[in-house]
Amino acid sequence: MKLEDIVRATALTGMLVAGSCAAPTADPNGMMEDGAVNHPILVEPSFRDLKVSYGGAGMSDQDAVKFDAFLADYRVHGNGSLGISVPNGAAARDAITFFAERAAATGISRDRILVSTRDAASGDNRVDVSYIAYTARTDKCGDWSENIAYTADNQTPRNFGCATQQNIAAMVADPRDLLGPRPMDASDTNRRMTVMGAYEQGKITSAEKRKGDLGNEQSASVTSVGTGQ
Repeated sequence: MKLEDIVRATALTGMLVAGSCAAPTADPNGMMEDGAVNHPILVEPSFRDLKVSYGGAGMSDQDAVKFDAFLADYRVHGNGSLGISVPNGAAARDAITFFAERAAATGISRDRILVSTRDAASGDNRVDVSYIAYTARTDKCGDWSENIAYTADNQTPRNFGCATQQNIAAMVADPRDLLGPRPMDASDTNRRMTVMGAYEQGKITSAEKRKGDLGNEQSASVTSVGTGQ
């Protein structure tokens, strides 16, 4: 092989190696390799309300179904108080008692039920029930404005990670968990005092183990292999 051919072959090999290891240039569209960055999930408060009619005998069957479904949704997604606003007038007290008691009967704590009255036109017997919930959402998917079959520039497609982010936003039980961790529950004062009392008396502070659990515990012993015993 001639020297000229060797030089050409060496140069071609170098070009192929450099091309296979090339890093992508800056993406002019601002897209990142992380789908969570490209399609961030937004958590926003959402006001939800329901209007039902109230008569002296209560609600109609149709409004009762809507009201109970609204309360069920509040128990799952509600944040803060459940507001119940009734028209001001002679029947206001009875209306407040009726709706507040019905809400409490579903398991909603009474200290989270906020009742009030409002001025209303004559004949307006509608009761407003409302609460604040948090919703998680992200931008819509389906941006196929670029040819993803062409990857010479090694850039991230605009739609990358969008479906995953949409699924996370739809499945998260409480969108507030995406904003930060929940506060820890208060410690058990009785258990703490029991442990401290046992510690001060030099006793074992752990809970007593059941006999049925003792057989499932792992144990270890020192082997005599290699000691000549």
